[in-house]
Amino acid sequence: MNYLSTRGDKTPRKFCEILLEGLAPDGGLYLPEHYPQVSAATLSAWRRLPYADLAFEVLSLYIDDIPAADLKAICQKTYTQEVFGTREIVPVRQLEAGLYLQALSNGPTLAFKDMAMQLLGNLFEYELARRGEELNILGATSGDTGSAAEYAMRGKKGVRVFMTSPNGRMSPFQQAQMFSLMDENIHNIAVDGVFDDCQDIVKAVSNDLDFKRQYKIGTVNSINWARLMAQVVYYFAGYFQASASNAEEVSFTVPSGNFGNVCAGHVARMMGLPIAQLVVATNENDVLDEFFRTGVYRVRSSRDTHETSSPSMDISKASNFERFVFDLTGRDGAQTKALFHDQLNATGRFDLSASSAFQSAAKIYGFVSGKSTHADRLATIKSVYKQTGSMIDTHTADGVKVAREHLQPGTPMVVLETALPIKFAETIEEALGQLPPRPARFEGIEALPKRVRVMPPDAALIKRYIVENVH
Repeated sequence: MNYLSTRGDKTPRKFCEILLEGLAPDGGLYLPEHYPQVSAATLSAWRRLPYADLAFEVLSLYIDDIPAADLKAICQKTYTQEVFGTREIVPVRQLEAGLYLQALSNGPTLAFKDMAMQLLGNLFEYELARRGEELNILGATSGDTGSAAEYAMRGKKGVRVFMTSPNGRMSPFQQAQMFSLMDENIHNIAVDGVFDDCQDIVKAVSNDLDFKRQYKIGTVNSINWARLMAQVVYYFAGYFQASASNAEEVSFTVPSGNFGNVCAGHVARMMGLPIAQLVVATNENDVLDEFFRTGVYRVRSSRDTHETSSPSMDISKASNFERFVFDLTGRDGAQTKALFHDQLNATGRFDLSASSAFQSAAKIYGFVSGKSTHADRLATIKSVYKQTGSMIDTHTADGVKVAREHLQPGTPMVVLETALPIKFAETIEEALGQLPPRPARFEGIEALPKRVRVMPPDAALIKRYIVENVH
C-alpha cells in the first residue's frame, strides 16, 4: 500500500514514512492510494475476533512495511483489558429504542483519543528504535488530544512532545491532566488564542520543510494518517456489536470538530462496512453542519469561534475535512489544493453547493448533520440520566441530541462516546445538580503542581522554544 497527498503529490510513500512525517511536503494530507475492499466473507470472519485481533486485520490492509508478527505484537500490547477496562475494549450498550452508545473513553485519559494514541505511541517507539532515530512531536489540542498524546508518549524512548493548547479554554480537569505531567520529554505550551491558532502553528511549522527535517518534527493530530487509521477499527467493532448479521446496516453519529473521528467512519464505509448514515454532530461552532446543509464551507475567525460547554469541538477550521473533499471531488488533487490553499487563504470560504458531487454527498457517502447548543446539551444530559441512570459528557450529549433527529426505523444508530463526564464536571453539575463520579487515580488532580509555558500565537517563537528544548 502506497500513500499520496490530497494536494496532488503522487510520490509513492510507504506507511512508516508517513507515520513519522505528518503533513505531506505540498501541505496536503496523506491518504492511501485506494481503500481496501472488505468482502462479506471477511466481515463474517472478523465478527468473532477479539478487538486486538480485529485491529491487526484492519491495519494489515494499510501497513505492509512492518512485519506481520511485529504488527500483531504491537496490537496485542496496545489493546488490553488492563488499559481499556473491558474485554470488549469498546463495548456498545443500548440507551433507548434504536439508539446505542459505544464506549470509547475507558483508556488512560478518559477520552476516545486514547483508542488511537495508545497505538501511535507504540508504533512510534517501534519505528524509531528500528531506525535509531528520534522524533519531536508538535501537536495542537482543544482538550483531549493533548492528554491522550502525552500519556501515550510519556517515558517513550526517542520521543519528545511539544503540545500547544488554547490558554484558558479547556476544562480545569483537562488542563490538570496535561499540565501536571512532569516527564522530561513532555512540554506543554498554552497559546494565547483559540484552538485554530494552535492548529495553524502546527501546520506552519510542518510546512517549513527545512526546519521539519532538521529537528525531526512529527505530528499526532488526526492530520497523521496513522491515528485516523487506528480509529477505523472501532467502527467495525461497533458495527459487529450493533448488528446480528452482515445483511444489516448500522448508522453512526459522531460529535465532530476537526472531522477526524467521523472521517474514520467515512474510510470504514468506503471499505465496504455496511454503514447507512454518518451523522455529523456539531456544537455552536457549526462550520461542518453548515457545509452539509448548504455546500458552503466557511471558516470562522478566532473572534467568531464560540467558547462552549463542549470545548473540544470549539473548532472552526476542520483540518481532516480536506480528506473527505478530496474523495468528494473524485480525488482531484489540483482542485483540492485550489479549495483549501488558494480559496480558503484568500476568502476564508469555498462553495460546492452547485456541484453534483455535493448534491450526492448524502446519497453516495451517507453524510447528514445537525447542531446542538448549550441548552440542548443540558436537556440531553438530563433526559439520558432520567431514562437510564447513566451520565454522559457534554460532547456525547451533542451526539445523542443530533442522533435522535436522524433515527431511521429498523437501523440501529450508534453514538460514539467521546469522553467521560468527569472531564466536564461543571456542566454536568449544572444539568443534574450533582458531580459525576471521578476515577480514584484522578482524585485531587487539579491541585497538583503544573508545568506549562504560556506563549503568544507565533510560530517563530514556538520554533525557538523547540530548538531550545531539543538536547
